[in-house]
Amino acid sequence: MKVLVTGGAGYIGSVTVARLLEKGYKVIVFDNLERGHKEAIDKKASFIEGDLRNRDSILSAIKNTRPDAVIHFAAYALVGESMLNPAMYFQNNVNGGINLLEAMDKYNVKRLVFSSSCATYGDPGKKFISEETPQLPTNPYGESKLVFEKIAMWFMQRKELHAVFLRYFNACGAAAGRGEDHEPETHLIPLVIKTALKQMPYVKIMGNNYPTPDGTCVRDYIHIDDLASAHILALSTAHKGPFNLGIGRGYSVKEIIGAAEKVVGTKIPYKITERRPGDPPHLVAANKKAIKLLGWKPRYTDIEKIIKTAWQWHKDHPSGYGG
Repeated sequence: MKVLVTGGAGYIGSVTVARLLEKGYKVIVFDNLERGHKEAIDKKASFIEGDLRNRDSILSAIKNTRPDAVIHFAAYALVGESMLNPAMYFQNNVNGGINLLEAMDKYNVKRLVFSSSCATYGDPGKKFISEETPQLPTNPYGESKLVFEKIAMWFMQRKELHAVFLRYFNACGAAAGRGEDHEPETHLIPLVIKTALKQMPYVKIMGNNYPTPDGTCVRDYIHIDDLASAHILALSTAHKGPFNLGIGRGYSVKEIIGAAEKVVGTKIPYKITERRPGDPPHLVAANKKAIKLLGWKPRYTDIEKIIKTAWQWHKDHPSGYGG
């Protein structure tokens, strides 16, 4: 099977590419390298530098490679940034996605695995979020992912597209020699690790007055290797539509800091700051559907083991892919 991976130079995309190649898939990476890293692309994959917002760019890539399926990661994915610049998120995540769907339709590529997000649910106020939970995003990032899902559903209905939407929760950890290297970095675990490595003076806890046990936001943290395995399973499943990917257990910001302190063996300083706009207090997955229908099961369910993989990668790559 030949698979085109948009955003294959990114954090989750690059690990998925490596795992696909290990399983014998032919892989073409399509990435504009705006936020990905060429060094993260497995050398056994073909690489096309292109941008989904350029319609001719993705049309040419699909025409010249004729993949059997597409895994679509390419997107902007920062909640705070999306609140400041909504237009940028819709131009990239929605308009770029439409160009991809049109190119797939023109060249008869009928299978899509979409990297969606729990941000499509917004703030449901439930202990566990299932695929049937109403989708009411609280930020433009989540809205852009939801809009693309809706557009893809029309292609499923009218164009015979077989699409799987993987709505995952907080991606984390390191695998296949690849880790998290964003600029700017906004994700909690790498920020905690950077503080432990004395690259930052302290961790900012953005709000400690949420309706959670310790007042800090609770999230379901899922390891990138488990995400990669779900994408590979989704390539061959007969099932369509949405699947939540998470471990089904939430950790607060303070719990993550405490777990990291155990891993690194030192205290990690933090300061309480203002809330970040658009942040729901509690997001934890109900993951039974993915386990039952995809045959997927997360291997990493211990938060300290997850953090340990990230810690090792950041120690080995103190300057990210730059060193």
